This record gives sequence, structure tokens and C-alpha cells, in this order.
Amino acid sequence: MATAAHQHTVSTPEPSRTFPADFLWGSATASYQIEGAAAEDGRTPSIWDTYARTPGRVRNGDTGDTATDHYHRWREDVALMADLGIGAYRFSLAWPRIQPTGRGPAVQKGLDFYRRLVDELLDKGIQPVATLYHWDLPQELEDAGGWPERATAERFAEYAALAADALGDRVRTWTTLNEPWCSAFLGYGSGVHAPGRTDPVAALRAAHHLNLAHGLAVQAIRDRTPAHSQCSVTLNIHHVRPLTGGDADADAVRRIDALANRVFTGPMLRGAYPEDLLKDTAALTDWSFVHDADLRQIHQPLDFLGVNYYTPTLVSQADGSGAHTSDGHGRSTHSPWPGARQVAFHQPPGETTAMGWAIDPSGLHDLLRRLAADFPGTPLVITENGAAFDDYADPSGNVNDPARIAYLHGHLAAVHQAIEDGADVRGYFLWSLLDNFEWAHGYSKRFGAVYVDYPTGARIPKASARWYSEVARTGVLPA
Repeated sequence: MATAAHQHTVSTPEPSRTFPADFLWGSATASYQIEGAAAEDGRTPSIWDTYARTPGRVRNGDTGDTATDHYHRWREDVALMADLGIGAYRFSLAWPRIQPTGRGPAVQKGLDFYRRLVDELLDKGIQPVATLYHWDLPQELEDAGGWPERATAERFAEYAALAADALGDRVRTWTTLNEPWCSAFLGYGSGVHAPGRTDPVAALRAAHHLNLAHGLAVQAIRDRTPAHSQCSVTLNIHHVRPLTGGDADADAVRRIDALANRVFTGPMLRGAYPEDLLKDTAALTDWSFVHDADLRQIHQPLDFLGVNYYTPTLVSQADGSGAHTSDGHGRSTHSPWPGARQVAFHQPPGETTAMGWAIDPSGLHDLLRRLAADFPGTPLVITENGAAFDDYADPSGNVNDPARIAYLHGHLAAVHQAIEDGADVRGYFLWSLLDNFEWAHGYSKRFGAVYVDYPTGARIPKASARWYSEVARTGVLPA
């Protein structure tokens, strides 16, 4: 008879994981969240300047007027990246810094800032990845109607051309839009993001014109940059799961998948809007704002799809009351989900970040597997993944953030498993390089690998920055 001691199985530690040798390790930021210098060198207000300065919109009345002062401290920030061994830096251009009214010639001082930044990155061996739009629409274009209007997409193509002309000889990798879902549905639907409008039809119109802007911008970039240039878009693809195994909850998943994901992947990657999306929203609009040639313009070949992932989305059939408070996107009496009153959102189980978002790396693995199956031949890059925690500097000036290290370890393991399962994932960008202005949360949420002491602007790499640096340097995720 076996003794009790022999009945125990000794659990073996998880092995270390080695990423492909050419896997790209990066970090990411966004212009309004870090630059500051809101009125310097010709820059005019964006919709986020206006929104943040509107009382009651942003926690504590915080604005991006100074942010982390990256506009003046960029050289220090690039040196930090070099010290951490980061191979690529995904940053965004501030449209109103380059083209203050959203029309006409570029302001050279604005372009010069990005020229200097790119030159410094290249000098330090860091690959620049430029995002044309991370939500800072020139306020003058919003005053003329904003993203619900076709003209905004046309202005965006002109701005893309200016940026490509100025930087295309040095920037090899371009991203047109960051998370157009947020721009359209949080900006024009629920109003929890700039410009703060709450019109479901305007949100759908905005989604279409963002799609069109993307397609026109890809064409403008390709026309003006060397043949080896890469074009992409970054989507916050929602990994939507049903609360139960019932048919009604499966239909709730279908509805949200259409509004969150396929409203963009359909036109961009397949050349058509999904029929079920058009049917679900038919009571709101006939989609006549989609013109005959639009889908051909939108459906441009991409070198990779950028994927932002933080947490899964859990849904069920609703009772008709329109309960949308647990979708993770901020509270509003207006829904960012037009035509989906039948759907209720639920808090996924498990531990959460300081944002209240469930920590679930399996969602990232499953999402990558799905994208690989749905869009074979389209390489994938994780363009944002990270977490906010309540970080602080201890008396000796160190910032220890073991919860972030655990979060990153779990999600990188999920990426590695997806690669082993056949997904063509080419890179990973940690969000974010620096603590920064976290949109409607102001400075209350810290996503950075580098701690920012806001009164002084001092930068302190957190324990997670040193940990990530070692993973990026070796390409090995430790056991």
C-alpha cells in the first residue's frame, strides 16, 4: 500500500519560454497623455484639451496641459528607453501640433519636434513606430462636425500625407488609427471620451468615417514612403464571452462582437460591413453615409494588425433596461453600444487592476487564436498590453510593483502559447512607458513601467521596467 507521501504529485515549475529571435519588444505612449506644451510652437487645442478643461469631465479637473512634459524631456525619455533595452517605441503624432486647424500646410516647428525625436530614437537603435491618430482631433475640425462628417476623413488623409512627407524617410512603420472604437463610441455615443457627444447615430457615422480615414491614410503613406514601409491599424479588439451557454447569451456575444470588432475588421480586412451589424442598427440608420467607393478605399492591404488587449468582456441577454455599467468603459447614462439594448455587461471573475478590469491572460491567448483563424496571412502585433496599479515610491525612492510583473508575465506567457499554437504574432508593446494622463481618470491611474513624480517630473523605473528590460534583452520569459 502506498504511503500518503507517495500519493502527492510534485508540481513542476512552469518552464521558461523563448520568443522568436526577431520578435519585436517595445513600449508605447500617446501624445496628449505625455507631451504637455499644449500651447507651444503653434499647437492649438484638440478635442481632449477642450474636454479636459470642461468642469466635471476629468477626475480632479486634471488636464494634459503639462502631462509628463515629454515635449521638453524627450531626450531624457529616449535615454531611459535605451537604458531599458527597448527595441521599438510606439508614439503618436499630435495632429494639432502639426496642422493646428486640421487644414493647410504643416507647422514646421511641430514637425521638427518629431524629426528630433525620431533621429534620437534611431541614434539609440530604437525603431520608431508612428501612430497618426491617438484621439487628439483638432478642435476646429470637431467644430465643423468632427468624425461623423466625411470631410474629417478627407482632412485626415491630407494630414497623413504631411506626416509621411516629413518623416517617411526615417519612420518605417506607420499606424493610422489607435482604437477607433473608443473615438467613435466613447466619444460620440456614451460621451465619456472627447468630444463628449451622446448620439448613437453620430457614433456609427464616426465609425464609418474613421474607417474611411484609415483607408485614405494608408494610400497617402504608401504613395509617399519607400516600398519597405509598413502600414497598420491598432484596434482594441474586444474578447467577448457569454455569461451562460444559452442561445440568448450567444446572440448577445454576436451583437457586441459586431459593434466592437467587426464594424472595423469587416471593412478594413474583408471589404464589407457585416450584414448582422446593419440589421441590428437598422432602426437607427440606413447607413446611407456609406458611399459606393468607400469600401474599396477602406479595404487596403496591411502589413500587420495591431491588437490592444487589457481584459475580456462578459455579456448576457438583458431585461431591456439597457444595463451597460459593467462594460469597463466608464459610467454614463448613454450607451456606447447602439442597437444593443438587449445586452447586459457583467464584471468578469477574478482579481482586478486599479481600473477595476479583470486580470485574465487566457482572453489574450483566445483572442490571438481567433484573429489568426479569422484573418490568416495577417501578422499580429500586441500594440498595447499592461495594467494600472496603485504604485508609490518607497522612502528609499524605489517603486516595487510585483502585481504588474505578474500581470505582464501571465500575458506574455499567453502570447507565447498563441505563437506555439500557430498565431503569427510578431511583437509586443508594453503600455505604457511612463505614468501619464489617463484620459477621464486624469493622473489617478498609473500604467507606466516608469514612475513619474508629477510635481517634479522625475522619472523612476519601477521594478517591472527592470524585469521587462531583461525579457526584452534576452527574449526569454523566465519560469
